[in-house]
Amino acid sequence: MKIQSTGLYQEMQAMASEATRVKPQDPNKLPVQVTAATSSAQFGDLLSDALNTVAGLQRDAKEKVTAVEMGDRSVSLAEAMIARNKASVAFDATMNVRNKLVEAYKDIMSMPV
Repeated sequence: MKIQSTGLYQEMQAMASEATRVKPQDPNKLPVQVTAATSSAQFGDLLSDALNTVAGLQRDAKEKVTAVEMGDRSVSLAEAMIARNKASVAFDATMNVRNKLVEAYKDIMSMPV
């Protein structure tokens, strides 16, 4: 399983451009509410997929490390170490994103109304 940061970055760019795009006014609908619901649903799906990917990488790394420890010759030590490093990098990136989200939340909450 490959971690593709450029794909994630492109999706975030597309979401940002979609959020800033001005939509024509429809008298029956409020475009801000529709856009917010769609964007939040997409962001939630994106976040869920990212967390599932990290969990999958960690599961794969654990299986490979266990296989090496048990003496399974079909998995090399290099494969196990690479899988473990991929999982570590993915987890670190996830923690950085979480920290930025918490920081942004605190900034928003400290703004005067």
